[in-house]
Amino acid sequence: MDFALERQPLQYDLRRYLAAIDRVLTAEAYRVETKPNQQHVVHCAFVRFRGLTHQLGISPHETEVLAIKLEIDTNPPQGAQLDTSLVQRHVAVHLQHHDRASLFAGKLHVVLQREHVKGRDWYDLYWYLSQKQWPAPNLDMLNSALGQCGWARGVITADNWRSRVHDRLDQLDWDRVVQDVQRFLIEQQELSGFQKETLENLLIG
Repeated sequence: MDFALERQPLQYDLRRYLAAIDRVLTAEAYRVETKPNQQHVVHCAFVRFRGLTHQLGISPHETEVLAIKLEIDTNPPQGAQLDTSLVQRHVAVHLQHHDRASLFAGKLHVVLQREHVKGRDWYDLYWYLSQKQWPAPNLDMLNSALGQCGWARGVITADNWRSRVHDRLDQLDWDRVVQDVQRFLIEQQELSGFQKETLENLLIG
């Protein structure tokens, strides 16, 4: 689960948050362990549930651990816009999050800048581009994020972002991209539309 420290940084205290998570889950009879790592700009923490998969009948191993990874960007790029959504599943929760244009910008930043290619990033991009009602990317945020990573290939604009992504797409070993995505899909037929040619056509706009 990814988070960005967008507001009130002085009130941020990862260890205090994890202690609260531990307290609440323990009160619900979960066997939980938390472990933070705050050595880098992106803080990381694991919330581990020991024996939960066995209790649910998923695993035969009584001590198997289900781990949820939390990552918090303590120095997020400037320019992100925030939105709030009401989620009503088990309980009603108001979630503050990046708006859709900023989410799109975050994904473009990853596919343009990440040295180690992850096929699932490109599958996410395929999903974004397939959503006809999705807004254009937040270019202020995208350029800020690229600048943080030392990007030296010029400003990304409304006129060139598609061609920049296409150039990156041409550098990929597409078979390896597909192999990476396969591991995360329950329904393999979802790969039928995930073709390099399809992505190239979507980038034409």
